[in-house]
Amino acid sequence: MTQHAIQVDALSKQYRLGSVVAAQPTLGERLYGLAGSAVNRLRGKQTSRTKGEAFWALQDVSFEAERGKVFGVIGRNGAGKSTLLKILSRITEPTSGEALMRGRVGSLLEVGTGFHPELTGRENVFLNAAILGMKRHEVASKFDDIVAFAELEKFIDTPVKRYSSGMYVRLAFAVAAHLEPEVLLIDEVLAVGDAGFQQRCLGRMSEIAEGGRTVLFVSHDMGAIAQLCDKVMLLDGGQVEMISEPQQAIDRYLQIVSNWRSDPGGVFNGLLTKVMRFDELTINGVNNSKPRIVHPEQPIKLHVTGSVDRLVPSFRTTFSIFRDGVRLLTQHDTPVPTDLPAGKFEAQTEVPAYLLRPGRYTVSIGGYRDGMREHIWGTDLMDFTVSEMWSDNYDPINLGLINLPGYGSRKTEHNDAITSNPGSAAA
Repeated sequence: MTQHAIQVDALSKQYRLGSVVAAQPTLGERLYGLAGSAVNRLRGKQTSRTKGEAFWALQDVSFEAERGKVFGVIGRNGAGKSTLLKILSRITEPTSGEALMRGRVGSLLEVGTGFHPELTGRENVFLNAAILGMKRHEVASKFDDIVAFAELEKFIDTPVKRYSSGMYVRLAFAVAAHLEPEVLLIDEVLAVGDAGFQQRCLGRMSEIAEGGRTVLFVSHDMGAIAQLCDKVMLLDGGQVEMISEPQQAIDRYLQIVSNWRSDPGGVFNGLLTKVMRFDELTINGVNNSKPRIVHPEQPIKLHVTGSVDRLVPSFRTTFSIFRDGVRLLTQHDTPVPTDLPAGKFEAQTEVPAYLLRPGRYTVSIGGYRDGMREHIWGTDLMDFTVSEMWSDNYDPINLGLINLPGYGSRKTEHNDAITSNPGSAAA
């Protein structure tokens, strides 16, 4: 038996921008069109038929994913990741090339895919499972596990049209992951869930791979990619930039997205991208055109400018700092969500001096409306380095990512005094 669950060879997909497939015209429309054409010819005008500009969403993409492995796919927005998943899921046909999938395929591409809004969660579990090719008795035997994983016991008999987007995702993932497909395709939808649910999903995907099945995982979360994947493919502009070990692909991805100002639409995602743009991010006043070296004694000032086309109610700008794909901290520009009026805006926050240990960090920015009804998010937009310089408040002996001022204490049986020192320490 071949070791490859997915084999993709020279896969390409072409669209035509601006082209429209018209419905069959009525008799009146035909007569009106003939009359219009005759008048144009009498006036010496030519009727043009524009088919639209050709656009290659994917071009000559080839790769293989082994059984029992997690294969990651990363890239900016518009790189071709979703198009690839739709072809692998048989939602759309490629223009050329072929994709061979061995075994039953389960996919989770969009929130609520395969769910009927008027049916209850219970009914949708059986409906979605049937779409995936499962027998009713198979679903019944796993039903309790599915509901427990999704943590929807109280709502399983409620119509899913009343579910939040997070509840949709929890149930959809639980169905896809528990019905034991040989190949499981997962898109960025896991970002909708809370942190605890995301960790359960990552654990479940690891279990699936360890059981000899294959996971193809698309994400902008570099921490999850590094933690979960055995191999990673980086797509850029519809083509394969590289296929490598996770950290190599992640490093190259970070280099690409660091030029986000030249193409912000290729980096940011979320519903608010339709009305909101971030124009420039600076770290201590330095933008992406220069190296950003921070001395440990300096606070880290994050400042971003942007614009919004319409009033966005109850909005907060979010700044996050990551190291090696791990989110270290998050801060907001306002203590509570406030209305953001149309026009230009600025947002800023400050990380205290001595907090971060020496090393390279990345900054992600975005924001959301109260209750996460709409959001905008850009991952790893800029990097900065905390330099290897030391002071009384920054002890080189201590290890870790976060610097904690002061020391602990000690008490011995020979001395009741507690010894402490207000020097430096780090976690």
